[in-house]
Amino acid sequence: MSESTHAPDGEPEPPAFYDPRKESESSFWRLKKAADASRDNRLKRVMAQEEESLLATLGRVTYISACILFDGIILTEIPVRMGKTAFSWIIFLILLWAAIRIQRRLYDNWFSVDISQIDFDRH
Repeated sequence: MSESTHAPDGEPEPPAFYDPRKESESSFWRLKKAADASRDNRLKRVMAQEEESLLATLGRVTYISACILFDGIILTEIPVRMGKTAFSWIIFLILLWAAIRIQRRLYDNWFSVDISQIDFDRH
């Protein structure tokens, strides 16, 4: 098939502005690059955690367990004790959102790992 196709009236058609094959391929490579970066960061965090003490690992697990118990048992008492009204569910959701933000910030401060020293050789 030749590059210059002709319209029914004999004039050459301009090249297509959107090439689905090229767009599909470039989309694939963008997605692969993003997935590779995400995988690399995840691997770096796991490798950095291998160097930490058993006490830090147990502290991490204990903290996450305590957060789940607090969010799942303590905070759910709000709608139960307030009669499961729409207002009580709104208060519950607002407090749950605030608690998760605080818990995540504390987790990042207490259990952060340094992944800047880990570098994978890319050739």
